[in-house]
Amino acid sequence: MGATAMARDGANEAGLAVAELIRRARAAMDDFADADQARVDEAVTALAWSIYEPGRARELAELAVKDTGMGNVRDKITKNQRKTFGTLRDLMRVKTVGIIEEDQARGLVKYAKPVGVVAAICPSTNPAATPVNKAMMSLKGRNAVVIAPSPAGAEATLATVNHMRAELERIGLPPDLVQCLPLPVSKELTQALMEAADLIACTGSQDNVRRAYRSGTPAIGVGAGNVPVIVDASADLDEAARKICASKTFDNGTSCSSENSVVILDAIYEPALVALQRAGGWRASAAEKQRIESLLWIGGKLNRKVIARDADAVARVFGLPEAAEQCRFFMVEDEGIGPAYPFSSEKLSLVMTVYRARDFDHAADLVRRILDHQGRGHSCGIHTKDMNHARRLAETLDVVRVLVNQAHTFGNGGSFDNGLNFTLSMGCGTWAKNSISENLNWRHFINVTHLSTTIPEDKPSEEDLFGAYWSRYGR
Repeated sequence: MGATAMARDGANEAGLAVAELIRRARAAMDDFADADQARVDEAVTALAWSIYEPGRARELAELAVKDTGMGNVRDKITKNQRKTFGTLRDLMRVKTVGIIEEDQARGLVKYAKPVGVVAAICPSTNPAATPVNKAMMSLKGRNAVVIAPSPAGAEATLATVNHMRAELERIGLPPDLVQCLPLPVSKELTQALMEAADLIACTGSQDNVRRAYRSGTPAIGVGAGNVPVIVDASADLDEAARKICASKTFDNGTSCSSENSVVILDAIYEPALVALQRAGGWRASAAEKQRIESLLWIGGKLNRKVIARDADAVARVFGLPEAAEQCRFFMVEDEGIGPAYPFSSEKLSLVMTVYRARDFDHAADLVRRILDHQGRGHSCGIHTKDMNHARRLAETLDVVRVLVNQAHTFGNGGSFDNGLNFTLSMGCGTWAKNSISENLNWRHFINVTHLSTTIPEDKPSEEDLFGAYWSRYGR
């Protein structure tokens, strides 16, 4: 059999398998269609408890690390629980059944309706937390969801889905509201799911995001991360260093919101680096930087022996001194940005690039250039006491999120001390060819019917609308 025929047979088999999943999902939705808000909220809470329960939070964290070889168990437990708890808080505060808004002045009443079967494409970096996060949002809208795991994290994702299904059964709801593609996962299966679903929520590789948008199904994708953070002259250096360290080292740098570059103003450059060293950073020498570069990338691709690994293991791979094995992350100083300077890209590891800026204008320009190279639309941060500097970044940079005086990994996807929605999927706007410029949230999983009634006529005069234009330019 030729390669073309084999590919066609594979696609046909995938299509049949996915069709059965979709059929079961729609049947489950039919059973769930009349659920009131309280019952919907019970379903969402059941999904949250499926991973938040301490024993399962640890079990799934351990399985994720074993399955993918990335991150660490301690932080994945935190992620499984913190993200889930925050998302549950957000979802419990909103209405998604029946009338969700009434605007008497405009004669509008809005009704929430399901979007249908959601295809949730999930990454290897979060094979447990992301599936639950997307399933909670999906069921909040009375949808069903089919999870497409990354092949690298498929076992952990399947176990997660099985826990969600068991919790749904426990409260008397159809387990087929949450399903998983059969293992082994293939591109053919994922593609068939994207084409058959009613909505795609895609988090993961940019290849998957592009394929989602090409599928013909309405899709929500996310952009690549490569977060730069400014340490301003007015920053509390030890506080900034503490937050940068906590954020950079969380889950061994697997988050798309992890600091990849820190831009430090010249006036406080050396004291800031000393503060970062106090917080746990290793300042690489010029020779060590060359060695790190040669081992972090092999054949132009990130080295699997380094990405998302523990600091002591990374130090040994890089051949750093024994003292470096006691550090928590590794700093390389650089000046260049772009394809010829790999340290200016996302590193998915405990390696962080440090840039020296002459002044704030130069720092903002470095951040812009880093994002233009990789990560445009995603986010940046600043540690400062000067809010005018923070506002300038928000006014001038093409990013969805600018975080001020925050540990970026903990704040970017929602936090208990900022106003962003809890999520594991960050939309990056049209700058990254995404359809949303906010954190993925419940609003993206409902359709809205608008009941419109007449109101007193709201029609201004021609003079009201054209008067200023006529007076300036004539008729």
